[in-house]
Amino acid sequence: MRPGGVLSLEVRDSRSKKDLLRPRDMQALLPATRAMELRKQDYHMERPLLNQEHLEELGHWGSAPRTRQWRTWLQCSRARAHALLLQRLPILVWLPRYPVRDWLLGDLLSGLSVAIMQLPQGLAYALLAGLPPVFGLYSSFYPVFIYFLFGTSRHISVGTFAVMSVMVGSVTESLAPQALNDSTINETARDAARVQVASTLSVLVGLFQVGLGLVHFGFVVTYLSEPLVRGYTTAAAVQVFVSQLKYVFELHLSSHSGPLSLIYTVLEVCWKLPDSKLIGATSISYGMDLKHRFKVSVVGNIPTGLVSPVAPNAQLFSKLMGSAFTIALVGFAIAISLGKIFALRHSYRVDSNQELVALGLSNLIGGIFRCFPVSCSMSRSLVQESTGGNSQVAGAVSSFFILLIIVKLGELFHDLPKAVLAAIVIVNLKGMLRQLSDICSLWKANRADLLIWLVTFIATILLNLDLGLVAAVIFSLLLVVVRTQRPHYSILGQVPDTDIYRDVAEYSEAKEVPGVKVFRSSATVYFANAEFYSDALKQRCGVDVDLLISQKKKLLKKQEQLKLKQLQKEKKLQKQATSSKDTSVSINVNTSLEDMSNNVEDCKVMVSPGDKMEDATASGQEDSKAPDVSTLKALGLPQPDFHSLILDLSALSFVDTVCLKSLKNIFRDFREIEVEVYMAACHSPVVSQLEAGHFFDASVTKKHLFASVHDAVTFALQHPRPVPDSPVSVTRL
Repeated sequence: MRPGGVLSLEVRDSRSKKDLLRPRDMQALLPATRAMELRKQDYHMERPLLNQEHLEELGHWGSAPRTRQWRTWLQCSRARAHALLLQRLPILVWLPRYPVRDWLLGDLLSGLSVAIMQLPQGLAYALLAGLPPVFGLYSSFYPVFIYFLFGTSRHISVGTFAVMSVMVGSVTESLAPQALNDSTINETARDAARVQVASTLSVLVGLFQVGLGLVHFGFVVTYLSEPLVRGYTTAAAVQVFVSQLKYVFELHLSSHSGPLSLIYTVLEVCWKLPDSKLIGATSISYGMDLKHRFKVSVVGNIPTGLVSPVAPNAQLFSKLMGSAFTIALVGFAIAISLGKIFALRHSYRVDSNQELVALGLSNLIGGIFRCFPVSCSMSRSLVQESTGGNSQVAGAVSSFFILLIIVKLGELFHDLPKAVLAAIVIVNLKGMLRQLSDICSLWKANRADLLIWLVTFIATILLNLDLGLVAAVIFSLLLVVVRTQRPHYSILGQVPDTDIYRDVAEYSEAKEVPGVKVFRSSATVYFANAEFYSDALKQRCGVDVDLLISQKKKLLKKQEQLKLKQLQKEKKLQKQATSSKDTSVSINVNTSLEDMSNNVEDCKVMVSPGDKMEDATASGQEDSKAPDVSTLKALGLPQPDFHSLILDLSALSFVDTVCLKSLKNIFRDFREIEVEVYMAACHSPVVSQLEAGHFFDASVTKKHLFASVHDAVTFALQHPRPVPDSPVSVTRL
């Protein structure tokens, strides 16, 4: 520290030549002269001590201009229209640049590999949705081709997915149940009703996703953290596994929906397990006529050709609104998380808002062609990448292969037992069920994330998929609030020979600056934790501020009462003295009545003003000589062992009215106990919010706010606060 309020920092590297440089590495990269310069490093920095006023003057600070992006959205020009077209139809950007020689063969092989997986999964996941298997093939064709036109990810495989299918199945079974009051209903009518529900649901999901994408609402998925998504998909995998047991064991189960439906299904499966029938493959089923001889359920008729588009049933919109929004968020969360993983791995960018639009159009148009809501599949996406896929040409190839199955080869799967499809579903759950190992890894890494994972998993198992997701999101947001309410508070000390300040509890060499306390919170201060911040500050400073202020006020009040009693006593004595003088004059003077009255009046005129003047002069001299009795020392109260308090506000990202009031109270309370308060390291947006909230006034100015903690400490050491004349006076800076 140099005189004149100048900060000076010198750092000389005193390490040995061997420690300073790794000769083989450095000499290979730098010339010999440069290596010599590095060995003789001598850094010197000197600058004036800066508070906020000086910093603004030095840096010509001004509020950043606000950008009104919505104005550019409303601009209309040919260039703007062309850019918007390329943004909303990405195929026009990448297809003309498609490297046919390098990528085409890999995309063809990848597309065929994905299609081979897509075929049985489409049939099987249709069962999860409570629909005839052929609608799984439709959902494996239309949405995949639409995403080929509008998507920005090169590697994800859009189509049927187990989690989405089981969510759709819970909706179709609740609105079109399998049986009512233990009576059978027409299966054809039931299937038609479920198809209508599923397709209408797909249209609604698509509308939600397109709408959110157009208003750039893709960030909403950030509220679904990775532990939440993994816990949710793991619970959904358990739901899927349980739902397939009735096909594996050929059991006729009652329809359960709502909370605890999974528990009821498991109990019913255990109860009816002795009634399970023989399971076989397609060839055995066809040769032995298992459908008629042993009542084994098979896929059944798969009509050839495409279906005509059908308008959604608007009467179902009100019943499906909540489920559609939940499915839209879950589907997008799964797709964008996988898309970003592949984009990071292969060094390209995925537009989250356009992904939301592309997925929404896939579901919207697919719903018109009787598809159910889709997302991307983890297993198929990995296959598409590992088999050489480089673009969504692979997706287009797989969709055309599925189209060939729908048009010509669908009859080959007529006698495929549903138990085989159930086995395919269960095998494909392997990857999601492996996520149970997250419990061990999160226990070691982050137990707060583990808590989110467990709550999501248990809530989804017990409350079903829709209510479970809502409960998981609410819990994760509440946990964020709780974690910001209880951040890490610390008293900072200076690392020797540096201008760096660290927690004295963590750094043994960091020492507190004598007479100065530096306090820091690891989180921003707002309405939910402002009271905790003040309490932690008073506790860490080692002074019971509230008790000290209370004792001071009591003693000052007692002093004032004593002064008042003494003043009343003096007035009483003065009156008695005056009356005795008057009486003696009237008795001892033996004159006429007229002369006596004149003499008495003259005596009063001569004596009374003089007495009053002498009393006033004496009291004034006593007051000027008397020490200030309002200080802690004069009152006999313990004084804090520090004269300055510095609040490190570098963690603040915003301030609200509660935070402003809390900071004001801190200034007031610590000044009451003769400690001056300073602030340090505020970001410019926070300073602007402090100004907007009228935080700065005559008692707290920008001279109390410093550019860094070291600036504030240096100023506090140069200007230790003198004992104030009154408890509310402010030191001039």
